[in-house]
Amino acid sequence: MTDTPSLPEGYEISTDPARVDRERVHHWLSTDAYWALGRPRATQDRAIEGSLNFGVFDTVSGEQVAYARVITDRATFGWLCDVYVDPSVRGKGVGSALVAAVREELRSFGVRRVLLATQDAHGVYAKLGFAPLERPEQWMALIFGR
Repeated sequence: MTDTPSLPEGYEISTDPARVDRERVHHWLSTDAYWALGRPRATQDRAIEGSLNFGVFDTVSGEQVAYARVITDRATFGWLCDVYVDPSVRGKGVGSALVAAVREELRSFGVRRVLLATQDAHGVYAKLGFAPLERPEQWMALIFGR
C-alpha cells in the first residue's frame, strides 16, 4: 500500500506549462539542486518545453513553491525528474503531495513504469510506491560528456 498524501491547505497543483515560473525554477535547480548545478537557462527552458510539468502554487500569492517534470510518452513510460520544493515550505508535505499527483496523472495515462534517480530521498519516494530496480543489471545508460 502506498501513501496518497493530500496537498496542504493554501496550495494547488497545476500542469499548465504557462504557469511555470521559469526564472524561479531555473534558479532553484541551477543553484541548489545537486543534479542540475550550473544548468544553463536555455537548457532548462528546453527541458520544460519537452516535458509534462507540475507546479505547486500558493493560492493567495500565486507564487510557485515546488516543481517537478516528467519526460513521458503518456502511454507506457515516464521519467520523473527535477523535483524541487522551496526551502520555505519543506516539511509541510508539499513534495509528497506533488509526487503523488504526478503518480496519479501518469497512472491515468496507463503508464506502466516510472523511473527516477535520487541521491538522498529514497525513503520519501518509497512511501509513494517507488522501489529499487528489480534487475538493475538489465538497465544501461548512454551518457554524453560531463
